[in-house]
Amino acid sequence: MSINCIIVDDDELAISHLQVFISQVPFLNLITCYQSPSEALAAIETQDIQLIFMDINMPGITGMELAKMLQAMHGVNAPRIIFISGHEKFALEGYKVNALDYLLKPVLYEDFLAACYKAKTYFAEKDKPAIHSDSYVINDFIFLKVEYEMVRVYLKDILYLEGFKDYVKVYLTGNNGFLKALTTMKGLEEKLPVNGFIRVHRSFIVSVDKIDAITKSTIKIGKTIIPVTEQFKDDFRKFAHQWF
Repeated sequence: MSINCIIVDDDELAISHLQVFISQVPFLNLITCYQSPSEALAAIETQDIQLIFMDINMPGITGMELAKMLQAMHGVNAPRIIFISGHEKFALEGYKVNALDYLLKPVLYEDFLAACYKAKTYFAEKDKPAIHSDSYVINDFIFLKVEYEMVRVYLKDILYLEGFKDYVKVYLTGNNGFLKALTTMKGLEEKLPVNGFIRVHRSFIVSVDKIDAITKSTIKIGKTIIPVTEQFKDDFRKFAHQWF
C-alpha cells in the first residue's frame, strides 16, 4: 500500500522536519509541499491526494477552513487530514472536521508514526463494506434492524449509543430522539468507523465530533453526561491527551 500525501504549512522548518519523518515511513508517498492553503486546494482538485499533513494557523485560508472546504466539496471522499499545530486549543475542532489525528509541535517521531499507521489502517479498511446480520456500513451511513425493518441512519446524525442486554439505543441529532436497534454493542462497535466513534463505557459509544466538553472521567454531549469507566480510560486518554 502507498498513500499519496502532501504537507501544508507556512513554516519552512516545520516542512523540513516532516519531510524527514515521511521519508522514514515506507508506505507514504510525498507528492509535494505547500506553504499556502489556497495553492494546496488547487492541487488537490487535480491530483490524487489521499492524506494531508497540515498546520492550522496560516495566513489567508487557515488549515481548519481548508479542511471544512474539502469536507463540503468532497464529503467522505475528501483527503484525510492529520493536523500538526503548536496550539492545543484547536484539537476538539480538529476532530469535528473528522481529522485522523492531531499532533502538537514539536512532533515526536513515535507520535507521528502512530498517526501514520492510523491512516494506513483507515485506507486499508475504507473499501471493505462491513456485513452483519443486523447492521452494516456503506460509505457514510449504517443500516440498523429496528423492529421488522432495516433503517438507514447517517453516521453524521448519531450523537451516542447506549447498550442494553438485547438492543442498543441510538441517540440522534435534532428532534429525532433515538432508535431502538436490535443489535449488540460489540456488533455495532465492530461496524462503526474507528476514527469517528470511541467506546468509553461498557454501555456507551460516543460520536467524536459531537463531544462538547470532556473531563478526565466524563464526556458531555449536549446536556448528557457520559461516564468514562476504568476499562476504557487508556483508550480515552490516548484520544484526549492533548487536553490534559
